Amino acid sequence: MAEDAEQKFEDGLAALEATVARLESGELSLEDSLAAFERGVGLVKTLNERLAAAEQRIEVLTRTGNGALATRPLDRESE
Repeated sequence: MAEDAEQKFEDGLAALEATVARLESGELSLEDSLAAFERGVGLVKTLNERLAAAEQRIEVLTRTGNGALATRPLDRESE
């Protein structure tokens, strides 16, 4: 799954959507369905990890009392 970690988030999401579409089509053999399911689970794990990492990096611009711009971590309670 090293290739999953190197691809763009959007590419991984598109691959997951394509995998789901293949599974939903009902045209795959049992073995191919299991392989596609395993790939999808790996993609979901990778995408969730990347989302969590991105969420940790988000900072919100705020103004201090003197009007200067400052940054602070995103307050999850105010979402």
